Amino acid sequence: MRVLVAGASGFIGTALVDRLTADGHEVVRLVRRRAHDHHESSWSPAAGIIDFTVIDRVDAVVNLSGASLARLPWTKHYRGEIAHSRIAATRTLTDAMAKAKRPPAVFLNASAVAYYGDRPGELLTEFSSAGSGFLTDAVQRWEAAAALAPEETRTVLFRTGIVVGHGGALQRIFTLTKTGLSGRLGTGGQYWAWIALDDEVSAIRHLLTSHHSGPVNLAGPTPATADRVMTAIAERLHRPYTFAVPERMLEMALGRAADDLLLSSQKVRPQRLLDDGFRFRHATVESAIDAPLSAPRAAPRAGA
Repeated sequence: MRVLVAGASGFIGTALVDRLTADGHEVVRLVRRRAHDHHESSWSPAAGIIDFTVIDRVDAVVNLSGASLARLPWTKHYRGEIAHSRIAATRTLTDAMAKAKRPPAVFLNASAVAYYGDRPGELLTEFSSAGSGFLTDAVQRWEAAAALAPEETRTVLFRTGIVVGHGGALQRIFTLTKTGLSGRLGTGGQYWAWIALDDEVSAIRHLLTSHHSGPVNLAGPTPATADRVMTAIAERLHRPYTFAVPERMLEMALGRAADDLLLSSQKVRPQRLLDDGFRFRHATVESAIDAPLSAPRAAPRAGA
């Protein structure tokens, strides 16, 4: 397949491009600078600028573009950027698809388990309703933008949890743990939806040729609490896990990001992936954490 990837230089995008290329697919990367060769195409998602003819030349589009959730603090301005960067990039792509003579057969658009909001005590599948909160609202608007893709394009909204690998949302926790500053966040009993980077990439690749459309949860098959995740990291780094940070202190330090990123409970099940026969390489969060710790860190790639 010939696959157009937005957000190709990011944490997930870099791994996805490498995997697709290794599998023999041709990848065209959307970049925010002058394109260097025929494997790149320039765009400005914030301004809605893209060469829509590139859509005619690809079989599938994967959109991973959006401002990092790991960047703190979430000021009022940055909260706006979190939502706008995702919605604008998605609308730029769906508008280009509408103008294309031959829309792509497949559109895989990133989304997030934040769709479900804070739902302690519930098992959440793709059939669960939306929750409430800032990130939930942003995700709903993001998915609504993806739904504007042409009818003939199979559109998948892959709702991802915390991706475990070199980098990503857990990088700060790894760093704090290495310095000995690790401990329970709030009650520690809140569920964090997690997935290994390798399985995230494999699942996206699987969805390129799957029959599914609509929402698909990308989360590990064995739910884990925040306490279990952080204990596993501390044990593997041989560091203490002794502090306890009350919810109120986290909220004072991080504001809304504390509730949305650290304190929300989302016990997510990847029901549609499992029903589709997808097999996870890392069935537990401990296995997912072991993978980047035992693998060499890849050299950084030039930004796109």
